[in-house]
Amino acid sequence: MSTSKIKTAVEEMILPFLDSHGFELVDIEYVKEGGNWFLRIFVDKEGGIDIDDCGRISEHVSEQLDKNDPISDAYFLEVSSPGAERPLKKPEDVRKAVGKHVYITTYEPISGAKEFEGLLLSFDGDNAVVAVGKKEHTIPYSKVASARLAIVF
Repeated sequence: MSTSKIKTAVEEMILPFLDSHGFELVDIEYVKEGGNWFLRIFVDKEGGIDIDDCGRISEHVSEQLDKNDPISDAYFLEVSSPGAERPLKKPEDVRKAVGKHVYITTYEPISGAKEFEGLLLSFDGDNAVVAVGKKEHTIPYSKVASARLAIVF
């Protein structure tokens, strides 16, 4: 089974549980590092998640994976918070990040740059406006390669 099919299968298995318990699925990764495969599930909730939440989710995911068995290789399961520099994977994630500091990369240069770190001023579904210093940049969402929250030191 391909990596994307595994991610989709896992998502379909765990979403009902996450939704019913007030958790938000942020991302799923199925990656090979060194000689080992890792299934990483990043989950959040209002106010953040703790180690007990991760444990409950991990137990549920393990049970579902044992029942449905979509992964033929041996792998390590990790359930965690997306962290302070949470990825912004979906338009709704970007919308929720308005007013926060973000880091965005683009597929091609916009105003001569492919990286933008600053305050996300607005997002209308088509364009994100980011203030970098005193300059505002309008970034078409279709050109965004990756986006995440950024910590300001």
